[in-house]
Order: sequence, then structure tokens, then C-alpha cells
Amino acid sequence: MITVKELSAWLNIKESTLYLWASQNKIPCRRIHGLVRFDPEAIQAWLKGFEAAPTHRPPCVPRHKTGDVDHLIAVAKAAHYTSRREKPGKDRATQGGQ
Repeated sequence: MITVKELSAWLNIKESTLYLWASQNKIPCRRIHGLVRFDPEAIQAWLKGFEAAPTHRPPCVPRHKTGDVDHLIAVAKAAHYTSRREKPGKDRATQGGQ
């Protein structure tokens, strides 16, 4: 069994953090007459639970040609914007900004 001080040095975290985690049951520990002690094997198993599992990347989706996007942007601009010199048509003026 190891002490809070020893485990804090091993894990490089504050003793107060270990006390907090012990009170919240976030870390495996034993309370012996008000003292908090840790089993090294239980701590090793607890730490192994945080290891990242090998992740599989999703297959790459082919991207559309940039010309397609540029064309869509040009169409959207033409449909919704007018130049400063042009006046909007009656249809747009009567829609109330929609």
C-alpha cells in the first residue's frame, strides 16, 4: 500500500487532487482508520483503463471539384445579391426582404 504523498509523486499530481478523487471514488483506494492508501496494482489497472484504444479512421470521401463549389457560390450570389448600381426588381421589393 502506498501513501497519498508517494502516489502524488508517482503520478505528478497534487495531493489535494488525490484526496478529492478518493472522496469522489474516482480512483481506487482504501481508507484505513481515516488514512487513504492506494494499492499499486489497482492503480496500474486504473491507469490502463485510460489508454486509448486503436482507432479506425473512416474511409476518405472523395471531395467534389472546386469548380462545382465555385459554380454554386456564383449561382447563390446571383440569386440573392444585386450590384450597387442595379435596383432590385419589383418582385424582390415586394417580398419584404425575404
